[in-house]
Amino acid sequence: MKRILLPAGGAVLATGLLAAGLAGTAQAQSDVSSDVLNSEAKAVETVEFWSASNYLALKQAVAFNPDSLEVSKIQSGGGYSSDTKPGQVVPIGEEKKVVAKTQNVNFPKTIGKVFFVAKDGKPYWCSGTSIQSQYRNLVATAGHCVYDIAGNDEVVSNWVFVPGYYQGKAPWGIYAGKQAFTHYDFDVYEDFDRDYAFVTVYNGIGGAAYQTKKVTKAEYDAWQGEKATKDIAITEAEYKKCKDLNGGETPDCWAKASKNKDLAGPDHPDAVKVLEEVDVDKYNAAPTGKVNGAKAEKATTTEYVTKSEYEAYKGPGYRKIDDKGNFTITHYFLKYWVKESSKVEYFRSEFYIVGHAIKDAGRLGDNVGGQGVAWNQKGGTAVRTFGYPFGPHPDGNKPYTGVTPKWCYGKTQEKVLKIPARRVEEHQSFRCAVTAGYDGGPWLTRYSNAKRLGYVTGVTSLIVDTDNNKRYDTITSALFDGETASIYKAAAAVWSGKLIK
Repeated sequence: MKRILLPAGGAVLATGLLAAGLAGTAQAQSDVSSDVLNSEAKAVETVEFWSASNYLALKQAVAFNPDSLEVSKIQSGGGYSSDTKPGQVVPIGEEKKVVAKTQNVNFPKTIGKVFFVAKDGKPYWCSGTSIQSQYRNLVATAGHCVYDIAGNDEVVSNWVFVPGYYQGKAPWGIYAGKQAFTHYDFDVYEDFDRDYAFVTVYNGIGGAAYQTKKVTKAEYDAWQGEKATKDIAITEAEYKKCKDLNGGETPDCWAKASKNKDLAGPDHPDAVKVLEEVDVDKYNAAPTGKVNGAKAEKATTTEYVTKSEYEAYKGPGYRKIDDKGNFTITHYFLKYWVKESSKVEYFRSEFYIVGHAIKDAGRLGDNVGGQGVAWNQKGGTAVRTFGYPFGPHPDGNKPYTGVTPKWCYGKTQEKVLKIPARRVEEHQSFRCAVTAGYDGGPWLTRYSNAKRLGYVTGVTSLIVDTDNNKRYDTITSALFDGETASIYKAAAAVWSGKLIK
């Protein structure tokens, strides 16, 4: 994909308060580089990819691995240097008045996960936030969460933003990226001094609306999204009729023995093949050879459940939180031939798939608001940072699930960091012991807990271990300066539009 280098004066600036906020930060437009992420047709496919795979792709995505960003040599530089005067653009909803005083920490509605598919074909996530723009359609994140630094710096595929993400759900809709704006030096040279990106997004699709549909077993097996079964008790006569109509046992009709003491072989005149759910210990102890002349069989199935369902479950299944933070219950079954005298119950199974109800969810900024943006802020400034950490520390410890966002609070370091491994000459830094997945998340100054709004002065770029104890302790960000402002203002004036007309 070719880069689009905007010529001087080529971007139309926003009008009104937005334009006024950007005034006085003029920078050569040759710093601005842009790539198309999704055409309208591709954007619909991208949203369908993530929404149809609600319990798979969204939940199986993993945090962008910090190993590729790991650094071994970190040096302290001088103080912050400004290339222009400080400037800012107020958050959405604060255009007229900025007043808030409270001590409670409330998570902003604007933050969420950036999902994408990298060159290796696997789904990943970073963090990001909605920010102020003329068309209320702009996301700020890290440059390496948009450009595949392992793939000749081409843009990643299937890029979307999901504000308020939680356990595979998209409460405010899924927003496909339309166009990515970054610094020419990051685009061409992977210069991490410019590791940030501003992405325009189309109107959201979806929201929390889902549709459940009854399907055949074949359709159920082929479905790659969320699905469920419902077992309905039937009579023995209905079970035998089902067998006769289908020429034998089917997944739709089956028998279950509540007691398995009267074992029989398959040739016994009263034999019935049944399933018994057992705990994992009994499952492992069961014979795998012949029982009364018939081969004993085993089967397992794993279901994804909510946290509340996981905690309430009291059955014989094995509960586990997997390495992706999903709540799972694995069921273990033994298959026996038993005599008719055993207590046998009969069931008919119904199969359902859960699909996303496609609808226009409106503009991002109208739904969740948008943070302000500030540049050329001095070191030692108090900030709150937000994001979704998940990956392990270098020593293998993995304290975060990635299911819910986390935050850190403190002051940025007075001196910049130099990180030669990533060509970093000037990064602002902040003490925060998070892991992969937090990158791309916003650094907010003057954050209002009441209104959940502040000013983005950076986005998490590198997650580093400064004292070499195999635990990450510091996050860094490119400095937001006048060149950052020129890239931001170019992106903030670009329209996206609807995908569902």
